[in-house]
Amino acid sequence: MDLFSRAWTALRTAVADVPDEHFERPSGCTGWLVRDLACHLVIDAQDVLITLVTPAETEPTADAATYWDLVQPPTGEDPLDALVPRLAAAYGEPRWLKFHLDDVGSAAGRAAVLADPAARVSTRDKVLTVGDYLSVYVLEWTLHHLDLIAHLPSAAEPPAETLAAARASLETIAEAPFPASLSDTNALLIGTGRRTPTGAEEAALGELAARLPLILG
Repeated sequence: MDLFSRAWTALRTAVADVPDEHFERPSGCTGWLVRDLACHLVIDAQDVLITLVTPAETEPTADAATYWDLVQPPTGEDPLDALVPRLAAAYGEPRWLKFHLDDVGSAAGRAAVLADPAARVSTRDKVLTVGDYLSVYVLEWTLHHLDLIAHLPSAAEPPAETLAAARASLETIAEAPFPASLSDTNALLIGTGRRTPTGAEEAALGELAARLPLILG
């Protein structure tokens, strides 16, 4: 719960601090501007609210690692991916997008704090405990925080503790540790295909390099 709140608060604060003129800059998500990423975060927040009020009676079928499916790199042809830029553009001015993210995002944050970590919820045809579900978003939002600041060098980075937790989650998904020579940020960027490893980094990755990137869907 604490890591979820830290990751989400840091990301929402970072979005709020982005100057309006920088919303037209590219993000770390291929094909998306910063404004598109911010719009995606609104959708994420809505998903959290919906899932936390969708209880399940059956036993969990997934945890924070097995929730993720490994998919092919995006091609830009996915209808939802194409919809996001149109939704983002419809806001017109960045202040309205910031306002909506703060409004819905604050509600998602409060709902998470009030939720029982042991309760079970259903999403994407899977059943998870609330604790595992919120752990999913520690990884999701830490990655998107890195996407947000990819071309904004003065923006605040994700908290160190959420970077470490996100790295641990990715290592669980990969079923292998990343080399200690890689910082948490570089492990996440390289591991998810957001950055190509250098020759030295690829050598340090060893056999794991052949299995990367891990595209999470």
